[in-house]
Amino acid sequence: MYRTNTCGELRLEHCGREVTLAGWVQRVRDLGAMTFVDLRDRYGITQIVADENTPDEIRNQVNALGREFVVQVIGLVRERASKNKNIPTGEIELEVRSLRVLSASVVPPFTIQNDTDGGDDLRMKYRYLDLRRAAVQQNLFLRARMAHVTRGYLADHGFIETETPVLIKSTPEGARDFVVPSRMNPGEFYALPQSPQIFKQLLMVAGFDKYFQIVKCFRDEDLRADRQPEFTQIDCEMSFVEQEDVLNMFEGLTRHLLKEIKGVEVDTFPRMPYSEAMEQYGSDKPDIRFDMKLHEITVLAQGKGFPVFDTAEYIGGICAEGCGEYTRKQLDELTEWVKRPQIGARGLVYIKCGTDGTVKSSVDKFYSEDELKNIADEVGAKPGDLVLILSGDKDHTRNALGLLRLEMANKLGLRPKDTFRPLWVVDFPLLEWNEETKRYFAMHHPFTSPKPEDIVLLDSDPGKVRANAYDLVINGVEIGGGSVRIFDSGLQARMFEVLGFTPEQAEAQFGFLMNAFRYGAPPHAGIAFGFDRLVSLFAGLDSIRDVIAFPKNNSGRDVMNDSPSPISLEQLEELNLVIKLPE
Repeated sequence: MYRTNTCGELRLEHCGREVTLAGWVQRVRDLGAMTFVDLRDRYGITQIVADENTPDEIRNQVNALGREFVVQVIGLVRERASKNKNIPTGEIELEVRSLRVLSASVVPPFTIQNDTDGGDDLRMKYRYLDLRRAAVQQNLFLRARMAHVTRGYLADHGFIETETPVLIKSTPEGARDFVVPSRMNPGEFYALPQSPQIFKQLLMVAGFDKYFQIVKCFRDEDLRADRQPEFTQIDCEMSFVEQEDVLNMFEGLTRHLLKEIKGVEVDTFPRMPYSEAMEQYGSDKPDIRFDMKLHEITVLAQGKGFPVFDTAEYIGGICAEGCGEYTRKQLDELTEWVKRPQIGARGLVYIKCGTDGTVKSSVDKFYSEDELKNIADEVGAKPGDLVLILSGDKDHTRNALGLLRLEMANKLGLRPKDTFRPLWVVDFPLLEWNEETKRYFAMHHPFTSPKPEDIVLLDSDPGKVRANAYDLVINGVEIGGGSVRIFDSGLQARMFEVLGFTPEQAEAQFGFLMNAFRYGAPPHAGIAFGFDRLVSLFAGLDSIRDVIAFPKNNSGRDVMNDSPSPISLEQLEELNLVIKLPE
């Protein structure tokens, strides 16, 4: 056998035992009289030692080892004279008696250790080497454990894991599809699923009652830290349920994961309407680990002769506690920060509330001290606090103020990664208006049910219709979202009409679903968790790339295998993607 033990399991009680280990050489330290080798596998590191008692032939073999050589070592476990309390095997070492090089290695392009000297691009190019690092491996071990716990919980609650097709029909709603040409059907294409949405609804029509799948999905979108062209969802659907049934079930899953994986108990999952989230936090995924809510001060701030405020649709402020002594340099930095294209504010107004009760502002000449104090009071500021104010278009300014809120919280250490504050955001708008196309689009997808009391508005005022939809948010990250589905074919037809589909278009795109509803569809609802985001949140990471074995970069490229890449002319012709001109 190649090994009797792993590199992470030997302890003092194993002393005196001859064992066989196999793994990668982390580093070699030649001290003259003694040579130490750190041998690594996925389970840990064991120190190998060759000393004056080691035969010269074996000593020479040990000294010839290079980083990342794969070796097999037979040796005697003994207690270390100089113990290392930083690793579990730090009280023992292996006195080498036999060494075999299983595979030599060229010098790796970066050090295979947690504090590596490799940059992001280099590590992504050699991802198979990066995956040897313990820190990266721990992220994937966490991912595997979370998938296992999730499957166990859902199976225990009667969910059936069912695979749905990967080659499906392209639909016009949502993000762009990745398309796949069909060789056997010239000129026709499959799409890769953005989600298993239609199929999981069909499973409910089929009577499966509770479905789940940890499934790959694909969206041809612009990328960012929490988005990849291919991603993984915990996808679920339930029959004969209402919104509260779904929320309770998946609160249970979230509580279970937090307790099993992080040892954290969470009692409450507040419900917050979308309108409240936007008004108080400037975001539909608010971070409620801290307060610092948005306060509208339009009425108080206008009519004082300050043109920027007087022409604004919306003026809002936040209170940064204890920041009243911010310097001019710090305030200038904040001003430049809000002017960045990602934020898009025109400028920043501040009110510094002195500990002596005085107030000082960047717009002193337009406002009396009492007027500034009234604004500070409205925002909830106390002596020693700082009021930060933005103005402009309502939606844009609330969004910018929400981002400023997060930035100040980061500066003040108000977003600890080991604290988890979940909530449900509910009552989203069903539709959103697109000014360019002059039509409504589904804010979630075309199968989301309107709130029953709002159905009457579909014909008269579609923009005011609320969706029977919900998002799970944890620490300002949207972890999952779902909705109660339309199961009545008549209501679904009305929805398609509001979205601008002709009956022919609706039939061409979704006819098979509509036809299925004619055979008795149960009331049903579902949700999908972004599994990559959930794992990265539990790992305390800001990017989902670090919890994916082989991620793409921000351009959607796999720099390790250089994809996407051109294909041969022969393949293009075979797929009928090249028009042959007559000779």
